[in-house]
Amino acid sequence: MPKLSVSGLTKQFGDVRAVDGISFEAKDGEFITLLGPSGCGKSTTLFAIAGLDRPTGGRIQLDGRVFFDGSAGLFVPPEARNCGLVFQSYALWPHMTVADNVAFPLRVRGVKKKQIAAEVEKSLALVEMESYAQRYPHELSGGQQQRVALARTLVFRPSLLLLDEPLSNLDAKLRLRARGWLKQLQSQLNITTIFVTHDQTEALSLSDRIVVMDGGRIMQVGTPQEIYQDPATPFIADFIGGSNFLSGTVATVTGNVALVSLPDGQTLSVSASPELTPGRQVTVSVRPEEVHLVHESDPRPNLLHGRIVQREYLGPRYQYSVSIGDRLVRFETVENLGSVDATLAVSPESCTVFAFNGKH
Repeated sequence: MPKLSVSGLTKQFGDVRAVDGISFEAKDGEFITLLGPSGCGKSTTLFAIAGLDRPTGGRIQLDGRVFFDGSAGLFVPPEARNCGLVFQSYALWPHMTVADNVAFPLRVRGVKKKQIAAEVEKSLALVEMESYAQRYPHELSGGQQQRVALARTLVFRPSLLLLDEPLSNLDAKLRLRARGWLKQLQSQLNITTIFVTHDQTEALSLSDRIVVMDGGRIMQVGTPQEIYQDPATPFIADFIGGSNFLSGTVATVTGNVALVSLPDGQTLSVSASPELTPGRQVTVSVRPEEVHLVHESDPRPNLLHGRIVQREYLGPRYQYSVSIGDRLVRFETVENLGSVDATLAVSPESCTVFAFNGKH
């Protein structure tokens, strides 16, 4: 039996269906990320699991216990679910010390003072904040406040850890460090975690599996490698990692190779599949790191000729945009180039083909 099961979950706000019949499961100890752009329904889903928002329909079950069943009219209040939720804003009480903030969940549960002191010390040690116990929130950095919020959530030993973009208020360097200790802590405690973010780098680095959402629906569920290497839609290919898109028409199919004709007359060889038939409109997706600048006489297949029209300096490398027909193809290199003609090589294996009518 899965640790957490969400089935057919819906949430309606007037005429808007913020969550549209989504279903997913989390195994015991698994780190699941709900990933998607702002307004896709990921936080609404998280709050429904926590019990802070009552869904319109569907079913939520944890450890075999039903928290919500729309058809049966069952709704378990948040205080009876034993779920730990860390908010984006940390939500620490400014008039309480770090120790008192962490102790609060135990006090409202009627735990004895001696036991509270021991549990607070233990919880602060988990996040390496025991030496800050008598400080107040305004005396802490953003990263330290985040750790206190996490300690306060872990102190009562929740059955499920829910994280609502807890790293979004940190600067880039601190965010990178926080990702490391958050994953280490989650693995150490073996606590099932549902993590909400719109940051694809966080999702790829932290997750056991990713649930990609858009428009209140689940677009794809898979491991970070599956999501990145085999995106189900152009939206996912573009949202996670970024991609180049070239629209064209299947010209021929020979064995396991399909030849795609681009609007400017150039062609791309891609791996054939049953839906790739001559005349079919397709969009070919290629990651920027799979595009290589080569000499125009390079013997490799899939050479694309164009002109560099844009350059961005990224520190250790440059990112260039090359005009190919009516599209721009991005690639990166350490070379400092000007607005010159360029030949790009793209291997057939690196091309992901989406067969449908119309452009990305």
